[in-house]
Amino acid sequence: MYAVIEDSGQQFRVCQGDVLDVDLRDLGDAKKVTFDRVLLVSGDDDLKIGTPLVKGAKVTAEVVDPDLKGKKVHIYRLRRRKASRTKTGHRQRYLRVRITKIKA
Repeated sequence: MYAVIEDSGQQFRVCQGDVLDVDLRDLGDAKKVTFDRVLLVSGDDDLKIGTPLVKGAKVTAEVVDPDLKGKKVHIYRLRRRKASRTKTGHRQRYLRVRITKIKA
């Protein structure tokens, strides 16, 4: 069984037990996350496609790492013939979750 969920403008194909990194959100002390924007659910024999969402479908996940840092991205900016250079960096923060249940 698998599902396609949408979170923060990105789509993920998830199965039970998958680990994925989603955008960081403030959960407080909560250890579970529920994704209710489910676009597609595939069971044993049937396939439910939403228009645009599947009604009543939910994907539940548990938090594995509440504050994960991504890979560092370097940004260089150079103005030619002006001796003006800047270098900045950015590290995106993620929330790592493990999918525990897919409810169609």
